[in-house]
Amino acid sequence: MILHVIKAKYLKDFIIWLQFSDGAEGFVDLKDQLYGEVFEPLKDLKKFKKFRVDPELETIVWEDGADLAPEFLRSHLVVKAA
Repeated sequence: MILHVIKAKYLKDFIIWLQFSDGAEGFVDLKDQLYGEVFEPLKDLKKFKKFRVDPELETIVWEDGADLAPEFLRSHLVVKAA
C-alpha cells in the first residue's frame, strides 16, 4: 500500500495534524526537522503555516515548493491515546 496524506491542519507552532490513507492520524512537530536549503525559509512561522495537501503529490507542500514525503511524516507521527 502506498501511503498518502489525506488531510492536514495547522495546530500551533510547528505542529501539524495529519490523517493518512492507512487510517492513522495524529500530529507531527516539525520544529527540529526544518534544516537544509529548501526548508530553512519555513523556520519563519508565517511561511510555515502556508502549507496545503497537494492532490498530485498526496502530501503536504509549501508555496516555495518544499514538501515532505508521507513516509517521513508518518514515521514522526504522534498518536494520542483516547
